[in-house]
Amino acid sequence: MVRPRASRIILAAAAVAVVAVVLAFRSHDHDVKYAAVPVERGDLMDVVGATGTLQAVITVQVGSQVSGTIQSLYADFNSVVHKGQVIARLDPSSFQARLGQSQASLIAARANVERSRAEVDDAHQKLGRAKELAAQKLIPQSDLDTAQATYDGAVAQHKANQAAVNQAQANVNQAKVDLDHTIITAPIDGVVIARNVDVGQTVAASFTAPVLFVIANDLKHMQVNASIDEADIGRVRSGQGVTFRVDAYPDQTFRGRVDQVRLQPTTVQNVVTYNTIISVDNDDGKLMPGMTATVSVIVQKADNVLRIPAAALRFRPEGFEPGGRGARPSAAPPGAGAGAGAGGPRAAIAPGAGAPGAGGGRPGGGGFRRTGGQPGAPPTAAAGAGGGGRSSLVFVLDDKGQPQPVRVRLGISDGQYVEVKDGLAEGARAVVGVEGEAGARPSGPRPSGSPSNNPFSPQFQRRQR
Repeated sequence: MVRPRASRIILAAAAVAVVAVVLAFRSHDHDVKYAAVPVERGDLMDVVGATGTLQAVITVQVGSQVSGTIQSLYADFNSVVHKGQVIARLDPSSFQARLGQSQASLIAARANVERSRAEVDDAHQKLGRAKELAAQKLIPQSDLDTAQATYDGAVAQHKANQAAVNQAQANVNQAKVDLDHTIITAPIDGVVIARNVDVGQTVAASFTAPVLFVIANDLKHMQVNASIDEADIGRVRSGQGVTFRVDAYPDQTFRGRVDQVRLQPTTVQNVVTYNTIISVDNDDGKLMPGMTATVSVIVQKADNVLRIPAAALRFRPEGFEPGGRGARPSAAPPGAGAGAGAGGPRAAIAPGAGAPGAGGGRPGGGGFRRTGGQPGAPPTAAAGAGGGGRSSLVFVLDDKGQPQPVRVRLGISDGQYVEVKDGLAEGARAVVGVEGEAGARPSGPRPSGSPSNNPFSPQFQRRQR
C-alpha cells in the first residue's frame, strides 16, 4: 500500500510541475517586449569606399642636362618659384673654357677659308693662262691638265674649309648651350616640394638627368589617386561627388569630384583595381601631397526620405513560421533558438497569394511562403513588386504592442539605414529586436562558431595545450 500511494504522490507532483512550467512559458511569451524604432525622415547616401593618395595635379622633376658641381642654390623646400626663375647654378669654369676653345677653332677655320679662297683665285688665273698657251700650241697638253687639276683641288679644299667653319660654329653653339645649362631655372610656376642636392655636390648627367628639384604646379588644386575595386568600378562615373577624410584632420570632411576613371587595371595578388582621379580644391592649404585619403564616392543620394534601420529587415519574431501559419509562440524563450531546420523561422520570406490575413494563409495567419534561403540566414530582399525597387518584409508594432508583418518597397541604403519607398507611413514603429536585460536583443542568425543550445548535439571538450 505504501508504494502505490507514493507513486500517486510523485505523479501528482510531476503534473503540477509540468503545468507550472507551461504557465511560466506562456506568461514569459506574453511579457516579451520588442524594441522598435519609429519610421522617420532623413538623408541617405549610397557610397563606394576606397583609399587613395593626395597628389599635385602637375609635378615636374627638374634635372641637370650637364655634369658639374653645384655652385649655388637659390631655392629650398617649400619655396614658391616662378617660371624662368633661377633656382640653382653649376660651376661654369670648365664650360667657359670649352666655349673659348670652340671660338678659337672657329676663328682658325674662318682663316683657312680665306686662304683657300685665295688659292682658288690663283689656280683659276693659272688655268686661264694655260688654256691660252695650249690654244697657241706653246705648251704641251700635260701642262694644261696639271693646271686644271690644281684648280679643282683648290676649289675642293675651299669647300672643305667652309664645312670646317660650319662645324666650328656648331661647336661654339653647343658650348654656349652647355654653359647656359649650368643655370637651372624653374620650368613652371609652383612650390618646391623636394630638393635633392646641396652646394658642392657633384651631379653626373652621363645617361639620365639627375633630379635636383621637384616642383608642384599649384597645391590649391590637387587630386586624389584612388584605387577602386573591380566589383565597384561599374558604379563610378565622372562627375560624381566625393567625400574623403585624412588622418591629419580626422574630424574634417573634404569634398571633391570624380574627374577620370582610367581604363588600365592594376593587379596586386589577384586583386584588380582601377585608378580613379578625383579633383580637390585646397584653398586653405591643409592638404599635402602624399596624404592617405579614405574616399567615399557618392553613387546615389536621397534627401528627406522615409528610412528604417537595416536591423528591421533582419528581425523575425520567435515562433514565426512562413508558409501561411502566421506568427505563433514558441516553446523556447525568445532568442533561445532560431530556424534549426530547413525553412526555419528565420528563412527569407516573400509575399504569399494575398495580404496578411487574406487568401494565402490560414485564418489568422500571415499568408507568407518561404523562398530560397538557407536556414538561419538573414532575410533577403525579394524582387520588388509594384513599381520598381526591391521589397522585403518588416515587422511593425500594432496597438497591442505585437509585431505584424508588412511588405515594403525599399530604395537606397547607406549600410545603417534603408529608404522606404512604399508600405510604411512616417511614425510607424519598426521592430529591430527583443528587449532583454542588457537592452534590445536583435533577432538574427547565430554567429558562426558560437556554442549550440541543442542538448542533443554532440559536445566536445577543448583540449588544453
